[in-house]
Amino acid sequence: MEKIPELYVEANHEEIIENGRTKEKCMIIQENLELMLEKGEKIPEFIAPEKSRFLKKEIYDRFHLYVDKYSQKMLCDAVIILQDRRTRIRLRKGDRLLLLPVEGFVKTLIADVGNRVRKGDAFAAVTTKKGEVHYLKPPKSGTVIYIDEFTNKPHYIYYLLPEE
Repeated sequence: MEKIPELYVEANHEEIIENGRTKEKCMIIQENLELMLEKGEKIPEFIAPEKSRFLKKEIYDRFHLYVDKYSQKMLCDAVIILQDRRTRIRLRKGDRLLLLPVEGFVKTLIADVGNRVRKGDAFAAVTTKKGEVHYLKPPKSGTVIYIDEFTNKPHYIYYLLPEE
């Protein structure tokens, strides 16, 4: 069974903590310390809420709600934990993403979430009704962080975090 990436989005500590315990699965970041807590766990004493950033677990398929479609910027801080559960992609509020649509008669996805795509490499292919195959290539190199297959059905939108 293929694992789905996990998504954590910015929240204030009142949303997550009640009586010193977590209301839901969350991530707490304090300076260079990153702490994952399950629902109902006690917050350690060394965590200072005023010095920490809190991120609550969100449904990964809702990632597109945290990106402004017009400016293509992140609306809040977020962390995506990829399928291998070791690789983390940190996104800051205001980070610019590339939104790359995949529209056509038959769509073939080549790159998957977590894949690095170089400028000039195909990330998807589109077959026209006449049978012509067109390969879609990104304008910049980057990492695929999300593939939106819900808001523009039957088409897809790749979300790519460009390399600086």
